[in-house]
Amino acid sequence: MAVPIQKYIFQIFLFASVFFTLCLAIGLFSHDAISQESRKSATIVRTSTPPTLDGRLHEPVWGNALVIDDLHQYDPIDHGEPSEHSEFYLLYDDENLYIGARLFDNNPSGIAARQLIQGQSVEADDRVELIIDPFNNMRSGYKFQVNPNGVRYDGVFEGPIRVNPDWDGIWYAESVVDDQGWTSEIVIPFKTLNFNPESSEWGFTIGRGIPRKTEKIAWTSFDRAINPGVTGILRGFSGIQQGKGLDIVPTISMATNRDYVTVLDDNAIDPALDVFYNFTPSLTGVLTLNTDFSATEVDDRQVNLTRFSLFFPEKRDFFLQDSDIFDFGPVQRNFGGMGRSGIPFFSRRIGLSDAGNPVDLNIGGKITGRAGPLNIGLLAVEQAGYQGKDEFVAETDLFVGRISANIFEESTVGAIFTEGDPRSNLNNSMAGVDFRYRNTKLLSGRSVQAAAWYQESDSYGVTVDQSSWGMEFELPSSEGLFSRFEYEVIEKNFNPALGFVNRSGFERKRVWAGYRHRPVGHPWIRTIMTFAAFEQYHHDKNGSLESQNLFYRPLRIENNSGDTYSTMFRDQTEVLLEPFEISEGIFLPTGSYEYKSYELEFEGAPERTLSPTFLLGTGDFFNGDRSVIEGALDWRPSSRWFLGVGYQYNDISLPVGDFSTRVIQARANLAFNARWSWMNIIQYDNVSDTAGINSRLRWHPEAGEDLYIVWNHESAALAAFRRLESRAAEFSIKYSRTFRF
Repeated sequence: MAVPIQKYIFQIFLFASVFFTLCLAIGLFSHDAISQESRKSATIVRTSTPPTLDGRLHEPVWGNALVIDDLHQYDPIDHGEPSEHSEFYLLYDDENLYIGARLFDNNPSGIAARQLIQGQSVEADDRVELIIDPFNNMRSGYKFQVNPNGVRYDGVFEGPIRVNPDWDGIWYAESVVDDQGWTSEIVIPFKTLNFNPESSEWGFTIGRGIPRKTEKIAWTSFDRAINPGVTGILRGFSGIQQGKGLDIVPTISMATNRDYVTVLDDNAIDPALDVFYNFTPSLTGVLTLNTDFSATEVDDRQVNLTRFSLFFPEKRDFFLQDSDIFDFGPVQRNFGGMGRSGIPFFSRRIGLSDAGNPVDLNIGGKITGRAGPLNIGLLAVEQAGYQGKDEFVAETDLFVGRISANIFEESTVGAIFTEGDPRSNLNNSMAGVDFRYRNTKLLSGRSVQAAAWYQESDSYGVTVDQSSWGMEFELPSSEGLFSRFEYEVIEKNFNPALGFVNRSGFERKRVWAGYRHRPVGHPWIRTIMTFAAFEQYHHDKNGSLESQNLFYRPLRIENNSGDTYSTMFRDQTEVLLEPFEISEGIFLPTGSYEYKSYELEFEGAPERTLSPTFLLGTGDFFNGDRSVIEGALDWRPSSRWFLGVGYQYNDISLPVGDFSTRVIQARANLAFNARWSWMNIIQYDNVSDTAGINSRLRWHPEAGEDLYIVWNHESAALAAFRRLESRAAEFSIKYSRTFRF
């Protein structure tokens, strides 16, 4: 049932009013200012003459810039002497931040520049890395990277240490390789950033990566890492502007679809419009009409051998904009693929049916940003109705509200509220509160992280057991001892319809710890690590054991070239309270199962031209046996070509039946230049017995303008892949351009 929009307005007002009142009542707004004494600082220079963006530093204006050259190595040697000298030049004017970089290199022919596709990872290349925290709150910020080809890669921090690389901002960069090394020029418009215009100080650090030496260099760092929590201070900003703060992004898409099963064709021409408006430099509103996701990258296929749903990350631009604002609860949710359950807001629930098919969004609006110590996120969407194979969902209004406040020096306290169910016509709402604590000063050279949270859903026809709560405590470290403890309860009826819960009705405890040693001056060993994790799930009715998992990595060695060698041991117990169909027609009966397995893994350094990865595993599995083979090979012969293949194989023999699973993936990317690229992925799995092709040709003349030509084709793989039978195909063309005012 659709909820009147007036109700959303009332909810926003009520939610904000209650939270503001609580904050004032307990004095959250009177927290102490962030201590600045121990942080590096520099004063940026204003310019009246902007440099020309050509990747060279030959213009006189760079001679007036702030120069930063007191960098140190933070990996592999923490605060060691860099092997190469680096100089960074900083300027700004009313509209842009300008960064120039001179990266000296005693062997220019060894500079790695294999990535030529804009927006793709440059971690295997020489690179400049910039982290900006415009609010200087040590909790949030932006990450920008540039390689010697001028390829841009960026992300937004979801908290002080975790970055979401799917965010895509508008900024510009050019680079040039010469006989001294390489140079780069970067222009970041203030229109791309949220910031506090009343503050003259930003959190800031800048660094450099040299992959052939597995070396990382930075102006500031902590515990062999750079992030908003360990930035220095860039002073001197004043009078910076965002113009009218208005971005208009019209999109036109043309698509033709064919269903080979029903022999139906569908053709459509759809306009779409996104409007971004900065109410203040720190608070942005977004309006989307007839949103189009046709050019979104496809998901990697996964085979599920558990009785719980798999997690797939968000990749759609509208939901990624300021996604960090909506982050809730645990600081780290995905250790070893575990712990994804219990997320109160997961944007992939919107605009996708249970079968994963796109659902139109008629209109959507979002307000995100910061006001003083507050971080604010409000999202309202009208999702179109749709009809699936066995379901009908009417047009639905959805709402999410998230507000948090910065307290102490590096911590936050907040609340979240959601209403609406995008996959049913039943009422559903959820509310929760959380506290995140971080302190990098409590222990010398170590950080402390902790979190606590409580949530409760309200589903139609349900009155009991709808809560979820938990806490965690962590002592992370890149050297020596590191550890973590987690406790969580998700009651059996907890159901945030706009969130993600793949397992409920349990009490979970997890503890893990490890020790990492970095031998000094060893001829080939860079790090040696041992690690163990133990977790238990207990059924919430009677406290009986439901799952137990001991994961032990007795040895993980990384050599000085970046290759890693690992051994692993698992001891698992699963108690099935009801039969479980693990494969088609193969049911595991109720009962308790205890099994052990062993794995051997090798990961080649991604900096290599030819980078292999493989994993071999064997052991027990649900009173039977399981053998695992996983392998991948990435080949980067030049900056134009990338070829990769991956293979996953499980051979499983059980008393109730035998089966095997296979996932095959092949990628072929061709960059004609920094503006034209062609990316292809072919995937097959024998569980669905389908093969899919996703081919995307992209023209990217500049940041904020894109043309995509996309072809998707899905086939049934019959007779052990000896015959393909087409099921569905889609061909689409999409063009969008950003107009800034």
